[in-house]
Amino acid sequence: MDSSNGAGRAFIGSFTSAGGRGVTVAAVDPLTGALTVLGATDAVADPSYLAPGPGGTVLYAVSETGPGAAAALDVTADEPRTLGEIRPVDGDGPTHLALAAGHLVTANYTSGSVSVLPVAGDGTLGPVASVLAHEGSGPVTDRQEGPHAHQVLPDPSGTWVLSVDLGTDSVRVCALDPATGELRPHGETALRPGIGPRHLAFHPSGRHAYVLNELEPTVTVCRWDATGGVLEPVGETPVLPGDATGPSYPSEVVVAPDGRFLWAANRGHDSISVLALDATGEHPSLVTTVDCGGHWPRDLALDPTGRRLYAANERSGNVAWFTVDPETGVPHHEGSLDAPAASCVVFG
Repeated sequence: MDSSNGAGRAFIGSFTSAGGRGVTVAAVDPLTGALTVLGATDAVADPSYLAPGPGGTVLYAVSETGPGAAAALDVTADEPRTLGEIRPVDGDGPTHLALAAGHLVTANYTSGSVSVLPVAGDGTLGPVASVLAHEGSGPVTDRQEGPHAHQVLPDPSGTWVLSVDLGTDSVRVCALDPATGELRPHGETALRPGIGPRHLAFHPSGRHAYVLNELEPTVTVCRWDATGGVLEPVGETPVLPGDATGPSYPSEVVVAPDGRFLWAANRGHDSISVLALDATGEHPSLVTTVDCGGHWPRDLALDPTGRRLYAANERSGNVAWFTVDPETGVPHHEGSLDAPAASCVVFG
C-alpha cells in the first residue's frame, strides 16, 4: 500500500449470523477516501475482528463463535480465500487478535482467555500452542461475573503482549516465548472496579497507553514502562460531555500519529469523541463529539495517512468515513459504504 497518498485496500469484518458478508475487501480512493467493494467471502463465520499480516497478502480473522476459531485468508486477489485450515482457538467467543513474535494471539471474550497459534512461513496457522486463562470478576454482576478478555496486542517495543479484560477490570502484561508459543504472565494492572476496560491504544512515543472503558464512558491514562513491562494508571477522563443522556458503551480508541489527538467511538451515543492531548500525553481533554454516521459504532480506525477516520457502524450496517481537520482533530463526515452487520475495518 502506498501510504503517501492513501491508495490501497480496506478490509471489513462483519457478523455473518446477522446478515453480514463476512470479510469484505474494498478499494480506497486515494483522493477522497471513498470505499468501493471488490469482493467478499463468508467462509469464516462471524469474523468480528481482522489483522493484516506483513506485506498485505495475508489477512487474519477471528471467528466469534461458541467454540471460537481463527483463520488466515489469502487476499492477493479481490475475493479473499481461506489459507490453510481454520483453527480452533480452544476458547469461546474470540473478539480480537494480533500478531506477535511469529504467532497469532486471540482474546477470547466468553471464556476469558488468551490463545496463541503459530504462524508458518507461508502465513498459515498451526494448532494452538498455549492458552492463558484469566481469573477474577467485577462488581457489575451481569457483565463481570467472570473474566472477559476483549483485546490483545503487543506493546510498541515488541517485548510484551497486553490483554485487556472487561470482566476483571484489569490489563495483563505477558511475555510470549517465540520458540514455544507459551504466554507467561508478567504483571496485572488493576483499574477502577466496575469500569469495564475494553480496548487500549498506545501513544506514538510508546510511553503512555489509553484504556477505553466500556461500562463507564471514560478513558484511563496509563504510563507505560517497556523496560520493566509496567503499566501504571495516572488519570481518568470522560469521553462524553456531562449533559449526554442515555446509556453509552465506548468501543474503540485511536491515537493520532503525531500524538496530538485521541478519538473514541461510542455505541448508544452514536458518536466519535475528540480529545486533545497535551505535550506530556497524560492530560487528555474532551474537545467535542460528532455523529458517527450511523448506529452503534463497533470499531474506529485511522487510514495509513492518519488523515481519515473510518467508523464500522454495526446496527446501521455501514462504514462511514471522515476527513480529520489537522488543526482541531475534528472529523468531518464525507461518505458511507453499505456493510451489513459491520464489526471492524482495517487497512493493508
